[in-house]
Amino acid sequence: MTEMAEKASGGAARDDEAVSRFVERFAAQLVEAGMTRMPARVFAALLASDSGALTSAELGEQLQVSPAAVSGAVRYLSQQHMVSREREPGSRRERYRVHSNQWYEALTNRDAIIKRWGDALREGVVTLGPETPAGRRLAETVAFFEFIQGELAAMMVRWTTHREKLFGPG
Repeated sequence: MTEMAEKASGGAARDDEAVSRFVERFAAQLVEAGMTRMPARVFAALLASDSGALTSAELGEQLQVSPAAVSGAVRYLSQQHMVSREREPGSRRERYRVHSNQWYEALTNRDAIIKRWGDALREGVVTLGPETPAGRRLAETVAFFEFIQGELAAMMVRWTTHREKLFGPG
């Protein structure tokens, strides 16, 4: 077992090959869903680490990729609010962290995007005319986005309550 793997698992024995297979399988699922390959691999590696945080060097070693590849992936994941950067105490090195509520944060940030799309589509309805086929299609999309926003907000409240029951206050 590598020193990094021991540190990541709190000293417990881990099967590095099994972890690597999991990371690659989960990353492949993320790629199928539309994420680019390297950010998917980095995200999966962070999720699979016990600490939820790794340095660029640790990610590069685990994934057998260059620091530049890790940097680009982390930049993308940071923009998507899926990971955060933090400084190691007493060092210039950064650690990249995935949080236990990363899915909640990612969906919440998507809500803002859906709102912006809805606003733009409303303008399109006015521009195209609400009675034209294109205007009706855009109006239906706006109605769908409004529905999704309402459902998402209510679902997030229910999730917070459910999460606390399962895992305690977070």
